[in-house]
Amino acid sequence: MGITALIAVGMTLIIGLAVVGSRPSNGQTLPVQPPVQTAQAPAPSTADLLADRVLGNPNAPVTILDYSSMTCPHCAAFHTETLPKIKEAYIDTGKAKLIFRDFPFDQAALRASMLARCAPAERYYPLLDVLFKSQGQWSRAADPVKALAQYGKLAGMSEQVINACMANQALADGILQSRLVGQDKYKVEATPTFVLNEGAATISGAQSFETFAAAIDKLVK
Repeated sequence: MGITALIAVGMTLIIGLAVVGSRPSNGQTLPVQPPVQTAQAPAPSTADLLADRVLGNPNAPVTILDYSSMTCPHCAAFHTETLPKIKEAYIDTGKAKLIFRDFPFDQAALRASMLARCAPAERYYPLLDVLFKSQGQWSRAADPVKALAQYGKLAGMSEQVINACMANQALADGILQSRLVGQDKYKVEATPTFVLNEGAATISGAQSFETFAAAIDKLVK
C-alpha cells in the first residue's frame, strides 16, 4: 500500500467521518478537530506529555504494561492483530486496561513516540494505531521525521506544535528514562514485552490472543 493510501486510512482512523464519526481505541467518539492552536492555550508540560495514557477503565483489575518500540515489527503485529481482540474481550468489558510504555531502540522510534505524546490526549491511541499500521512507510523514509509530521497533522497538530515537539529534549530524555525504568524494574530486554499486574505475569514477544487470555483470566478477580 502506498503512502497516499496509508495517509487516507489514517484520516479515517484519526479524524473520523463527519456523519458516523470514528472511534479511538478507548471506544469514545472522536469528533473532527481543527489543528491545535497553541496561541489560545498553554502548551502541556513535559510531565503531562510523559504521563501514562490508560486504554480502558483505570479501575480495571488487570493492568497490562505494553513495552514496545514504534519501529519493532513484532510490536506492530501485536497492535494490528492481537490488541483488537484483547480490547474486545477484556478492555472494553472492564476486566483489563493497557498502558503503552515507550521502549525505543532507534531514533526513528524515539521520534514517533515523541510525536504521539504531543498529540491531543484523546488521539494518542488512535495515532499509535495508525503509526503501527503504516510502520513500513515512515520508518523507512529518507527523512522519518518529515514523514511522521504528516501523521501528526492528521491528528490535529499544527506544524508549529510538531516542530516544538521534535525539539523537546526534555520529552526525549523522559522517554529514554522510562525505557531505563522498564529495564531496571521489570527486566525488559526486548520488544514487545508485556508486564501484567506489576510482574504477576510477563509475556514476551507478539504472542497469540490465547496466550494473553490465559494470563489475564488467572488475574481477573
